[in-house]
Amino acid sequence: MDHKFWHERWESGRIGFHEGRPNPLLVEHFAKLSVPVGGRVFLPLSGKTLDIDWLLERGFRVAGAELSEIAVREVFERLGVSPEIEEIGDLKRYRGPALDLFAGDIFALTAALLGPVNAVFDRAALVALPDTMRGRYTEHLASLTKAVPQLLFCFEYDQEILEGPPFSISATEVAAHYAELYEISQVERHVLEGGMKGVPAAETVWLLEQR
Repeated sequence: MDHKFWHERWESGRIGFHEGRPNPLLVEHFAKLSVPVGGRVFLPLSGKTLDIDWLLERGFRVAGAELSEIAVREVFERLGVSPEIEEIGDLKRYRGPALDLFAGDIFALTAALLGPVNAVFDRAALVALPDTMRGRYTEHLASLTKAVPQLLFCFEYDQEILEGPPFSISATEVAAHYAELYEISQVERHVLEGGMKGVPAAETVWLLEQR
């Protein structure tokens, strides 16, 4: 993960990956995770997603890890919350009611620091990482969260025509990363209107449930 690349994107405001609304597929499929009200959901590489607001409004607690401190600050500004800020090693923890966001490299986050979570929603993390890092990431995520249920969003397109991020991740690769710990089911696959930057593409939604 090229820290400089992502920091420059946030500093310059080139964040086309940010959605201006809660993700419709999260809204549609979140119940499949069976998170109890008051349960805690972890969003890796969370950006400043409005999915956080959607979860909080429904009585869930949220934890996130995000490289850009700009993004983390903007979440709390949007919520109108003045966070408690604590430096912990290479990370900064921003804390508010029912919300913990860790600013810094997700690989610096430990299970003890994160604390228990009931589920993971990965909309933008796996697809943001080059193939050389994805195995390390998925192993780290399972260790952080004790392999709790997960909703995973991926894209499929011809990587020879278009370079990521977001990167193309096939069903075969999803299985290679997750099949040892999870039962994997595809809950949705749809063709993206207009493709990925003009290249034909599909979006897939996977439900990962611990074996």
